[in-house]
Amino acid sequence: MISNMPLLFSVLFCAFTIYVSKAQDFASQDNPSAVPPPEAENCNGIFLSYTFVSRTKEYPHLKNATAQPWAFKSTATILNAGMNVLKNWKMFVGFQNQEILVSASNAVLVGGDEFPAPVGNGTYLAGYPQTDLETSIDTAGDLTKIQAQIELSGTQFGIRPPGYPMPKTIKLVNHGFRCPAPIQRARTMHMCCAIDPKLEAKNLTTKYFPRQKGDLSISYDVIQAYQTNYLAQVTIENNNPLGRLDNWNLTWEWMRGEFIFTMRGAYTRKKDATDCIYGAAAQYYNDLDFSKVMSCEKSPIIGDLPPDRKTDQEIGNLPHCCRNGSLFPTIMNASNAISVFQMQVYKISPDLNRTALYPPQKWRILGELNPHYKCGRPLRVDDTEFPDPSGLQAVSTAVASWQIVCDITKPKNRESQCCASYSAYYYDSIIPCNTCACGCGSSEKCSKNAPALLLPPEALLVPFLNRTEKAVHWARLKKQHIPTPLPCGDNCGVSVNWHIATNYRTGWTARITLFNWKEITFKDWFVAVELKKAGSGFQNAYSFNGTLLEEVNNTIFMTGKPGLDYLMGETNGTHPETDPKIPGKQQSVISFTKKHLRGIDIVKGDGFPSRLLFNGEECTLPTNLPTADGRQYPADLVLIIWLTVMCILLTK
Repeated sequence: MISNMPLLFSVLFCAFTIYVSKAQDFASQDNPSAVPPPEAENCNGIFLSYTFVSRTKEYPHLKNATAQPWAFKSTATILNAGMNVLKNWKMFVGFQNQEILVSASNAVLVGGDEFPAPVGNGTYLAGYPQTDLETSIDTAGDLTKIQAQIELSGTQFGIRPPGYPMPKTIKLVNHGFRCPAPIQRARTMHMCCAIDPKLEAKNLTTKYFPRQKGDLSISYDVIQAYQTNYLAQVTIENNNPLGRLDNWNLTWEWMRGEFIFTMRGAYTRKKDATDCIYGAAAQYYNDLDFSKVMSCEKSPIIGDLPPDRKTDQEIGNLPHCCRNGSLFPTIMNASNAISVFQMQVYKISPDLNRTALYPPQKWRILGELNPHYKCGRPLRVDDTEFPDPSGLQAVSTAVASWQIVCDITKPKNRESQCCASYSAYYYDSIIPCNTCACGCGSSEKCSKNAPALLLPPEALLVPFLNRTEKAVHWARLKKQHIPTPLPCGDNCGVSVNWHIATNYRTGWTARITLFNWKEITFKDWFVAVELKKAGSGFQNAYSFNGTLLEEVNNTIFMTGKPGLDYLMGETNGTHPETDPKIPGKQQSVISFTKKHLRGIDIVKGDGFPSRLLFNGEECTLPTNLPTADGRQYPADLVLIIWLTVMCILLTK
């Protein structure tokens, strides 16, 4: 028996080794993030990888291979293998096969887009709820804290097996890193990004991100924190000199089952406790009266209170609140460039402790007739400081603060909401707004592609539906081609006419007229006109308040004087049964000097706007300009024609 002991020990040791190995294999299968990718062994920075997992043919089954949809699954990995914390990580995946992303675990789309989201031109992913990746040194190699794995699923088109629908590239978007081209194999790609040596070390050691600049800045500050709920203050600031919001509506998406119990300074457009009563919240708050809850919606829509609630002790009484959602540029009114509201937010498990604080995601904000804003994800920033409520020379800080930056964008499919028409003293017709300048809808009784017909001057005051006879008669008089069917209207709620009134050796004048074809009234309106070459000669706007913004491409910023700051809505004519409706109208003459301005030619195009905005919304400009010979030329060809004529004259 004793002689067989070494053999017995060997068998037992072998069995134990196999058991440990199998246990590790099962552990890695249950938790893939427990094992780092083997390619990361030689990376001392930020390791990124993308792995195609599988795909299945979807319905409909088509013979055309390029149109066949496939359901795919893939995994993106980001691992901090460096010595500094990676804050607010952000990764780009360069999809290229008309992908539609249906879900992404442990991440959100940076632009706040909803799933399913078309990502055929690539997309940006940001970590949530794990926004930061710690270092292996500080966590004893805990992969759950230094690595994020994003399970992606969606639909792609075109590539049949055995080919693999891989993205063009992947890259780390965080500032301060240099990334090489990814190394790609059949169904995987990876790269290792290193810290840019030109980056100053202090940028890597700050506690949180510095506050970012943007057209619109939203601060989400937790000012009181309790085990089950917290008090948050939301501050919206307009930083763009030409940006504006009217009747703003703000929305976001709660990601962890939160709900709004009370609010001050704003309200939710829908008050409904159904999602709480039939959801997880009712399990944790058995004794809570949900009839008093402000909103249980996952994506609440929030609006500003009217001015008459400003001093309401229960729902108002906050600085910068209660203006019907008006957010002005600072040049108009600095105090009205900020909106503030507060809300009490309740949480559910597993976040029932004071420090479990997460801001909502997918922020969006829009106005009545205003520019389109695209908001980024919340970034953790240094805690906001407030004046101490005691009145002493002290400051109090928020418990935690996040910043959301929104910038003005021009989505391809978004139609404008205002347009401009041109006229001049040397041209007897009005060049109207472009056909379908603000969209055409599904109209089949008019042409969406035919150019708009020239108009007689008196037709500007007539709604489009009532000016057909005048336009056709004028076209015949001017021997202009009349298409069949006739061009569609501009369909804009607001239009602006820019008229060159005079032009002389030392100066010139223009007349601007605003038309409101909507039924709503625009209070405290503004219009901004960019004249790149001639704008610096601005002298005066006689019926408006006018200011030259030289730092904004010589833009003239105009508002109504007291008594003229309302652009009234459309009203009925004297005889509503027969007379067309009358638009609201405001008008002013503007004078300019040519002193110190060399080479400008008002008639050839320098007297017409290169951009025109009403309440921050950029208006569509005509494609043609009026000319002194009675013809109209494309706006972008005027300079070329003038140079050609000058060359011919000089060669004679």
